[in-house]
Parts: sequence; C-alpha cells; structure tokens
Amino acid sequence: MPKIKTHKVTAKRLRYSGTGKLLRTKVGKSHFRRRKPRRVRALFSRTLVEENAGIRRRVKKLVPYLKK
Repeated sequence: MPKIKTHKVTAKRLRYSGTGKLLRTKVGKSHFRRRKPRRVRALFSRTLVEENAGIRRRVKKLVPYLKK
C-alpha cells in the first residue's frame, strides 16, 4: 500500500492538543494587522477548538500522519 501524501497547508494550520482535540488558528491573521487595535490583534493570536465533525473527518483524510 503506498503512502498518502500530506496536504502541507492543512498540516501547518492545524494541530492536535494533548487530549486529542483539533486546534486551529484564526483566519486572516496577517491582513492589515498593524492598523487594528491591540484588542483585535490579541484575538487573532488565540487558538480555537474545532468542534465540527465534518471538518475533523476531512482533516484526517488530508493529514493522515498528523501527530495526535
């Protein structure tokens, strides 16, 4: 059975927590970030837990070797 290629962009944007939850960063982090208030910039640096089951299934197919 051949190896499955990893979708590199997905691997860079997502990771698993120690408890197995899928974590993602906010979208649009770098677009006009200098002009935004400090409070808004701080919101972009947070990681969010991905709770949508469909997205979790898709990530498992795109990045099968992502460390859990």
